[in-house]
Amino acid sequence: MPATTQDGDHAVENKPAPNTNGTMKAVRFHGKEDLRFEDIPEPKCGKGQIKVQPAWCGICGSDLHEYIGGPSICPTSPHPITGEQVPLTFGHEFSGVIEELGEGVAEKWKVGDRVCVQPIIYDGDCGACQDGLINCCYKNGFVGLSGWGGGLSEHLVVPEYAVYKLPDNVGLDVAALVEPLAVGWHAVNASPFKPSDSVLILGGGPIGLSVIQALRARGCRQIIVSEVSQMRKEFAKEFGAHHVLDPTKDDIVARCRELADGQGVNVSCDAAGVQAGLDQAIMALRARGTHVNIAIWEKRCNFFPNDLVFREKRYLGVATYVKGDFEEVIKAISDGRLDMCQKMITKRIGLDEVVEEGFKALIKDKDNQVKILVRGSGQV
Repeated sequence: MPATTQDGDHAVENKPAPNTNGTMKAVRFHGKEDLRFEDIPEPKCGKGQIKVQPAWCGICGSDLHEYIGGPSICPTSPHPITGEQVPLTFGHEFSGVIEELGEGVAEKWKVGDRVCVQPIIYDGDCGACQDGLINCCYKNGFVGLSGWGGGLSEHLVVPEYAVYKLPDNVGLDVAALVEPLAVGWHAVNASPFKPSDSVLILGGGPIGLSVIQALRARGCRQIIVSEVSQMRKEFAKEFGAHHVLDPTKDDIVARCRELADGQGVNVSCDAAGVQAGLDQAIMALRARGTHVNIAIWEKRCNFFPNDLVFREKRYLGVATYVKGDFEEVIKAISDGRLDMCQKMITKRIGLDEVVEEGFKALIKDKDNQVKILVRGSGQV
């Protein structure tokens, strides 16, 4: 049987894809508040690569932060792996259909396969990658933020290692949610959570709701959510939170102690990245509890180590997901453990509507939106 690049000949798979003679439409990030729907060259497969036609793509909070105040994540000098810099095609939460296979890809893949894409770009050679921590690669990046195109386009080419086949009972629209769901899934996996624990979640946005679903799928005894938005509070309750608190009205620390044996929660998960929330979450932990930071902070926060030291509490940072998380999430959607995820989709728009009906809608109507999906082919 011929050798394939399936197991990670990253030097080959990570080479830039060549272009066809044709063009395609894509949403490109040029700088702060500068997104353009424009024609760019259409790529074709190189060795070890797969060409995908995006079906649906979610707009992520990271995309929104870049649009409002970036570039910060997007490289402004050549990325060490992709070699690309702004302007870049957006979109890293997406699903699609395989339309071309490069030389050397595994025989299991077929044109027409329904897939989702795990967007982490990693070199496979550094110490973190060798330890299996692809999310911590010292050169890492993201498809849709660091180069290699993105889900907000008509076509893109990615390495074989990034592609995951979908079961027949997982729709392509729901498959665009695998990426944000994997963030919550990984946060719970990385934490010391046990089903008998009480957990506090800060924020009822897409990632907070993903954490709720991951905890619910694992049989968490008590899920407590702190959220201000009325719609997101309702979503949190519907998605499985046992108690939903409003930090503008409730004493979060006192209520967590009251609800959790008079001691406080075992685990707190920060999906908001707000100073007041951090302060409350640390104090709401019981002795030897763990605070899990998922949020990407826009600015530095104040932190007093003694708040951890005297009760031997722990602070854990988690980043995206690792190998295995996408497979676990896809399986959990397929077998019904993540049965609420489709309700995260609150709006669907066209590729040519991304700026007005997508990004600007999320800025103006954030409290009433969870996940806006952008239609590529629109196949389900």
